Amino acid sequence: MLRQITTEVFQVSLMPRNSINCYIIEGVLVDCGIRSSYTTIKKVIQKIAVHQHVLTHAHADHQGCSDQICAEFDIPLLCHPNEVFRTETGMVTNDYPTPDHWVAMLQQKYWAGQGHKVDQTVVENDMIGNFRVIETPGHSAGHISLFRERDGVLIIGDAATNMNVFTTITGLRLPPNMFTSDQQRNIKSLKKLAELNPSVICFGHGPVLRNTDRKFEKFVAKLNAAV
Repeated sequence: MLRQITTEVFQVSLMPRNSINCYIIEGVLVDCGIRSSYTTIKKVIQKIAVHQHVLTHAHADHQGCSDQICAEFDIPLLCHPNEVFRTETGMVTNDYPTPDHWVAMLQQKYWAGQGHKVDQTVVENDMIGNFRVIETPGHSAGHISLFRERDGVLIIGDAATNMNVFTTITGLRLPPNMFTSDQQRNIKSLKKLAELNPSVICFGHGPVLRNTDRKFEKFVAKLNAAV
């Protein structure tokens, strides 16, 4: 399902109930679902021209068909330096707390795509179009978010989810501990994002949030109060 969120920002829902999403922002493909997402993403970018592909992080549900898409459409692949190893090798669960857990092993076997050469790395304050790179480590070592200051659009990756990824019940949550390398560091990254006062938040998992009542900032404040 393709849905326009705002000017030059499109959500591509790759699984039912927005359980896995990727985005196209100003002609840049952000994340790439799982391996079987290839056909859906291919159809979308045949309609909306894409000139770059960037990963918020290189987990199996974000880089799944990056190699296929970049190769077929001849577009460069970008990620944070701390995600290069996973991006280029396809060994995407090596930073999980328990990479030998059966869920992690299934993700690696059935969801993860092949590795693909990284053409460019991005770090704090680099610009991707009008979106500024925000380093938000914790869920993974090189996790990034993307923020467009002029209208407050935030692409948050998996720093937070807007659903329970196991039940698909909507609501703001931390990413599951079993897929998160350092949850306390991740909470610090969320505090950094909350200080941006985003207006629209686009998640890797869960529906887009129109943040009119500052729901996101309240969620983060509770997390920090509990630490």
